[in-house]
Amino acid sequence: MSEVSELTSRLVRAEIDLAKEEITGRAQQLGLGAGLLGAAGLLSLYLLAAVIATAILALCTVWAPWLAALVVTGVLLLVVVVLALVGVNRLKKGSPPKPARAIENVQQDIDAVKAGITS
Repeated sequence: MSEVSELTSRLVRAEIDLAKEEITGRAQQLGLGAGLLGAAGLLSLYLLAAVIATAILALCTVWAPWLAALVVTGVLLLVVVVLALVGVNRLKKGSPPKPARAIENVQQDIDAVKAGITS
C-alpha cells in the first residue's frame, strides 16, 4: 500500500511539473506577442514623424507633393499591418495558457486508476 501511495505522489508531482512547463511556455508566447504589438505601436509613432517628412520631401522631386504623401502613407500602413499580424499570431499561439498535455495525462491516469480499482 505504501508503494501505491509513493507512486501516486510521484505521479502527481510529475503532472504538476508538466503543467508548470506548459503554462510557462504559453506565457512566454503571450509575452512575446504583446511585446511585438507594443513595438509595432511605438515604432509606428516614431516612424510617422521622421520617415514621412524625409520620404515626402524626397518624392516631391519626382511627383506632386500630394502623391508623394499618399505613397509614403501607404508604405507605412503596410509595415504597421505586418507587425500587428505577426504579434497577433504570437498571441494566438500562447493563448489560452492552459496545460493541455498535463490535463490529458491526468485524465489518462484517472482512467487507469479507475480501471485498476474495478478489475
